[in-house]
Amino acid sequence: MTGGIVTVATGVMNPLISKLTALMGDEYNKFKGVRKQASFLEKELSAMNAALQKLELIDEIDPTVKDWRDHVREMSYDMENCIDDFMRQSRADDAKAGFIKKTARRIKKLRERLRIADRMEELKTLAIEANARRQRYNIDDWKPTSSTVAIDPRLCAVYQEADTLVGIDGPREEVATILMDARKKLKVVSIVGFGGLGKTTLAKQVYDKIGSLFDCKAFFSVSQRPDMTELLNNFQLKLGMRDPDTSRTRKVDDIIEELRQHLKEKRYLIVVDDVWDQPTWNTIKCAFPEDINGSRVVVTTRVEDVAAAACQNDGEGIYKMEPLSDQNSRMLLLNRVFGSKHDCPPHLKEVMAEILKKCHGLPLAVITIASLLANKETSRKSWESIRDSLGTQLATNPTLEEMKSILNLSYMHLPAHLRACFLYFGMYPEDWDIERDDLVRQWIAEGLVSNLHGHDLEDVGRSYFNELINRSVIQPVMVYREEVVLCRVHDMMLDLILSRCDEDNFISVAYNYNDMARLHGNKYKVRRLSLSSVAGRGAAYAPTIDVCLSQIRSFTLFWAPLPSLLLFKYLRVLRITDYNLDEETTLDLAPIGQLFQLRYLYVTVSCYVQLPSKLQGLVYLETLDMPSAQLKSIPSDIAQLSRLSYLNIRMEKFMSECIGNMKSLRTLVIDGEDLSMKEVNSVKVIMGLGELTNLRNLKIRVNGWEKPERDAFASSLGKLRNLKCLHFSSGYTVEDNELGSLSNPFPQLEEFIGGRWKFHRVPVWMGGLNCLRNLELWVKEASTQEVNLLGELPSLVALWLGTSHIPKESAILGTGLFPVLKSLTFGAQEDVGAYLGFEAGAMPNLRFLCISTSREHGVVPVGLEHLLRLETIYLRGVDIGDAIVSAFRDALSAHPNHPSVGPSF
Repeated sequence: MTGGIVTVATGVMNPLISKLTALMGDEYNKFKGVRKQASFLEKELSAMNAALQKLELIDEIDPTVKDWRDHVREMSYDMENCIDDFMRQSRADDAKAGFIKKTARRIKKLRERLRIADRMEELKTLAIEANARRQRYNIDDWKPTSSTVAIDPRLCAVYQEADTLVGIDGPREEVATILMDARKKLKVVSIVGFGGLGKTTLAKQVYDKIGSLFDCKAFFSVSQRPDMTELLNNFQLKLGMRDPDTSRTRKVDDIIEELRQHLKEKRYLIVVDDVWDQPTWNTIKCAFPEDINGSRVVVTTRVEDVAAAACQNDGEGIYKMEPLSDQNSRMLLLNRVFGSKHDCPPHLKEVMAEILKKCHGLPLAVITIASLLANKETSRKSWESIRDSLGTQLATNPTLEEMKSILNLSYMHLPAHLRACFLYFGMYPEDWDIERDDLVRQWIAEGLVSNLHGHDLEDVGRSYFNELINRSVIQPVMVYREEVVLCRVHDMMLDLILSRCDEDNFISVAYNYNDMARLHGNKYKVRRLSLSSVAGRGAAYAPTIDVCLSQIRSFTLFWAPLPSLLLFKYLRVLRITDYNLDEETTLDLAPIGQLFQLRYLYVTVSCYVQLPSKLQGLVYLETLDMPSAQLKSIPSDIAQLSRLSYLNIRMEKFMSECIGNMKSLRTLVIDGEDLSMKEVNSVKVIMGLGELTNLRNLKIRVNGWEKPERDAFASSLGKLRNLKCLHFSSGYTVEDNELGSLSNPFPQLEEFIGGRWKFHRVPVWMGGLNCLRNLELWVKEASTQEVNLLGELPSLVALWLGTSHIPKESAILGTGLFPVLKSLTFGAQEDVGAYLGFEAGAMPNLRFLCISTSREHGVVPVGLEHLLRLETIYLRGVDIGDAIVSAFRDALSAHPNHPSVGPSF
């Protein structure tokens, strides 16, 4: 059932009206009473919905009007639940039951329908009363302000500049100087200041500047409520001490001892970002052994006492962050709005100065306002509207609350369809790295993404995500192939999100039982809940807590015991993240078979997981994502889930042979180990992949395949005409030519990651991949002609090309080749520079170049000066010597961009 999107102010009003319309259709002809009520409610709610949409974009409204809006929003949730109950009952199929059982079920069903009918009658009365109040309060007369926002055309530039702040050079040099004195003993430097001043950015700049001078380094973040075991595990991960996929329960003191032994006798640089209290720091510092190797630690914090304690009250070890100067604030805003080579138009200079005065040099405030201005027309009236929205208190007394008023302004300028998506970040804890595509799947499951124009929901969801990045309300963490794939929410922005969620009853957050009990006493029912760090694993939940779970639609669990799933009658999104479960424990998820509305299930645990024997009741399930879970068994009817779109589980022998029946799949992640067991007919399974004609993304690990499997794989891939993303991975090199002989496959392919699947030559069919943006290809030999074949691809943005053999002739890349390429990695066992060259006009957009070279006498490719936008060159080889680095720098001495040159790590 698909309808309008869910919004913050209207709740599920739009989807509700769609369902009421469906109840009036032919499918429900036999339910005449229900159809009559549905028709009445549809008219009543449509009138109220029109008024709600006018109120959607108004922040300050009369308390009476707000109370009406909130009442109608909550009523829409209750009404949808009631209709969902009715639809579930009407779907019940007892044709195969015996006479006695059938009679008993009919009686039970009749009672249930009578209960639902009574409930619908109650809701009908509430709807009549709400509509009468609408008319009595003249709510239709409220006029919303327009917030149409143009897309910023410099989206990628915003990604690249996200960590760059005007005026950072001076502070970076000062902190680096404090750190890099002659002292041999361990030294700690604290960067202190309130949120939004750029402490993390400064620490990262210093880290990047001096990091190469140390034997090992790590940068990790703390949070307001850190789990010390998880935090120290993450510290080990940053140092490369442990595999990210391994997880076992360990004590904090054991982890600290491992860290001390690892760092002992090394010269290390560690950045501990965002420390909130002294007890947390006192634990973390135990991991740093005192030495005389010149090791350094940087701590960022908002709390001066923490800063002093970290430096042992050494005044010289404290760097206090200051706001930007007026000049740097002006430069930062101009760069973000007009680009670095433009000045402010004369008619805007006065109002710009007034806006900057209210920002008080806070980088986060300047960036936030700049993002708003960049999406506004450059008229004085438009800019004055931004200025007037900032309030007068900021001009005289900037505080944390006043900073929130600036951040709230960015929220108020979000269009209605983005507000609920933005507030959904409140489901995640502080400092959590949020994966874009996984977040989009949750949005879709919650109905937050619109398909009104017939576009692919995942594509629309990614555009929502990109717009939030563009508006600087979320921060990019990882940019992969020119796209932000990982993000994080600034903690001040998260404070804003949670306050808005509380005000609009959108998301509730609980950290302990008291929080849960408080939620039970709230005016409105809990609709979405994020629960984390509840002490006492396995403890029972109190009855009052059980009650507040009954209306939840989205439930996210972090490091906490799992309540009974039978309490979640209307659950759509279930996300369980618990890294600390004992590997021998079993997480019982059998009750999910009763969650009729479940659309999304994500579980990442290292223990055993028990699923129900059948999933036939989950008619809406779209995402089943359990990448690390050890499944005790797989439901026998999993292939019959008609809406399953994303599947990532360890399939093993239980279901691998029925994979071809899962026609609705759009994304499949499959491990080749599942196809290597004696119980599995691997050729049959691989041939089944060709039946998944709706597949858009295939990520597959290849293990131990012989020619029959490779032939079957090539045959299956040739049938997947809708494929957009194809990833291979393997523990060893696969050499074959089966895929090289395909006939015009993948007309829509955008990403091909070959991993260690080695082709003999560049496949001819790759010349027809006009949509291809990202390519990772390994070939035994690549001729100039074949490289030119790739160079003619019109959409190729990133290319990784590896080869075992370099042809004797030079590969001179000519004018017009690789027109949009931004990143090129050329890997070989020989010196690439000996034959690679660039003519004027080749690769006009290239910014990043990584090539193989010999360690002592590497040859510089000819024509580097023709790569006019080049910013960085990495040299790949064993122990790259200073001579070759100097040779490259000399060749680039006259380059207008002055690209950086260095070894690839």
